[in-house]
Amino acid sequence: MNRYKQLLVLSAMGLCLTAGQVFAHGDVTPQPVDTRDLEKLGDEWRDVNPYRDHPQHDLAVRIGASAYNQNCAACHGLEGISGGMTPDLRYLEEGEYGDEWFKERVINGAVRDGRVYMPKMASILSQEALWAIRTWLETQAVEN
Repeated sequence: MNRYKQLLVLSAMGLCLTAGQVFAHGDVTPQPVDTRDLEKLGDEWRDVNPYRDHPQHDLAVRIGASAYNQNCAACHGLEGISGGMTPDLRYLEEGEYGDEWFKERVINGAVRDGRVYMPKMASILSQEALWAIRTWLETQAVEN
């Protein structure tokens, strides 16, 4: 194959890969999360992650990993590693400060100039599912 054809083939492959990432970003059909075995948290949102130092921590991590992969990874990347279009969630602040940001973001989403960058996930997933995701994210944390 001559050099020109090789360049065309490589360019086409690159466009296909890029198009897949662009169209996947933000185009997620919410998937249900089975939280029936987690302690119910009620209607009032907790201010801090209730599963962090909880006997069900490991269960929350397992549920959170699955929930993240089904509902968050398309935008935020596998294992929380962003491809640059969204925040890299491995660098979320640890502890209560990070909980405050996480809670605000999942409840209110992110909208700029009328464009939805992140939907209000709390209107889609339960508090238990979202705190389980936060619990799993803490296992992926990278020190700043």
